[in-house]
Amino acid sequence: MMDAPLFTRILFSCFLLLPGCTQDKQADLLHSLIRSNRSSSACFDGFLHLLNGSEALPPIYVAPQNGLKELDKIDALPGQPKGVNFDQYSGYVMVEQRHGRTLFYYFVESPRDPEKKPLLLWLNGGPGCSSLGNGAMQELGPFRVKSDGKTLYRNKHAWNNVANVIFLESPAGVGFSYTKTNSGYENRGDKRTAEDTYTFLVNWLERFPEYKTHDFFITGESYAGHYVPQLASLILLNNKKPNKSIINLKGIAIGNAYIDTNITLMGMYEFLWMHAMYSDRTYRLIRRKCKISDMYSSECENATNQADMEIGSIDRFNVYVPLCTKKLHQPTCVTSLNVEPDPCAGNYIYAYLNLPEVQKSLHAIPCQWTQCSRGGWRDSPCTMLPMIKQLATSGTRMWLYSGDVDSVVSVTSTKYALRMLGLPVKSAWRPWQANGEVAGYVVAYKGLTFVTVRGAGHEVPSDQPERSLIMISAFLKGKLPPA
Repeated sequence: MMDAPLFTRILFSCFLLLPGCTQDKQADLLHSLIRSNRSSSACFDGFLHLLNGSEALPPIYVAPQNGLKELDKIDALPGQPKGVNFDQYSGYVMVEQRHGRTLFYYFVESPRDPEKKPLLLWLNGGPGCSSLGNGAMQELGPFRVKSDGKTLYRNKHAWNNVANVIFLESPAGVGFSYTKTNSGYENRGDKRTAEDTYTFLVNWLERFPEYKTHDFFITGESYAGHYVPQLASLILLNNKKPNKSIINLKGIAIGNAYIDTNITLMGMYEFLWMHAMYSDRTYRLIRRKCKISDMYSSECENATNQADMEIGSIDRFNVYVPLCTKKLHQPTCVTSLNVEPDPCAGNYIYAYLNLPEVQKSLHAIPCQWTQCSRGGWRDSPCTMLPMIKQLATSGTRMWLYSGDVDSVVSVTSTKYALRMLGLPVKSAWRPWQANGEVAGYVVAYKGLTFVTVRGAGHEVPSDQPERSLIMISAFLKGKLPPA
């Protein structure tokens, strides 16, 4: 039982200390970050100094976990359909004691043979967006929220069909994760996020020790192009140190990965022009005024602003879906039989996760849950390419995958990045199949595989659930998607 003063302090942190409690979306935060006028000279090196062994690894906070697994077990989520045949858990793991930084997780086991399935961690991007609201409830989790905001339906293409999946709300201040002091939100950024996520994993594996020997994979999308490589690098470094917990990392997979600032911007405008969304005249202006080594000059910004005016109001994260409007936001907008991406899904999730009975079932401290939290981000490397290239030589399985109708972190941007990595090709470009038709394309390089998913935007498992499940199944098995 939590003592009253502590509960009051935590409740205060949920309501008042969350940086910017607005209903921002993952797409909004990433787009704001990409468009921020930031010079390349201000970039932070992230964990590159650790890769070179030039700095000691941070100490890890480890707390007793006995009995907490049983307390975290979910009896049933309100409104869940009948016949749920897998165990669910959720709760808090403290990752830093002084400020009480504490991360919230939701864990779903596989319905069949969970003891034989790998363990998979999913991280949404932002930075600062919820893997519970986005990943679990809208993309690859076992349930989706109906338009009434109160009931759930099964996602038959959920990734827990092939793995036991952890959804982590990170960093502190995202979703139900919190810190007890204002200063606990200072220095939010890539470095602290990687350290806190690693600490979470060490403690979570003490709480669920039966998973210590399982193959472990890290997956995510968007700004997870930063989160995932840095976490993987930190795990590999700690695995080499004496007296450190060994995490059995086997591979990483990142969707529509934001990995280089300038490449992302250049690829965005290339993609939009190739899809006939602004004029040839403005495209020629961008080609004259913008360089892939510096997309932030005033001349380049003026040119891209002209393109933005011509493009108009579209969902840049899936250029062919409608925007959410009052007309769309009706009870008939989504049904249990509808697997099409719903532009209003975020509204239903927001309503559901703020129901008191839902928060109680999740063992969450009562709080106004939001999809994303704004706040200062202190360190963000302009490029992750050096770290990705180093990981490609580590023996760790690595996939980048791209929904091919996302313009913001486009397939074009990822292909630019792959060209700059300069990795030799092992298996030539070819189509892959699902249900007898082309589901996308794949090329394998030495140390890295690139997969496209046809007809998917920024959130691949939401837009193409069946294709995403086939793809991730192949990744977990160490095979290319089926030809």
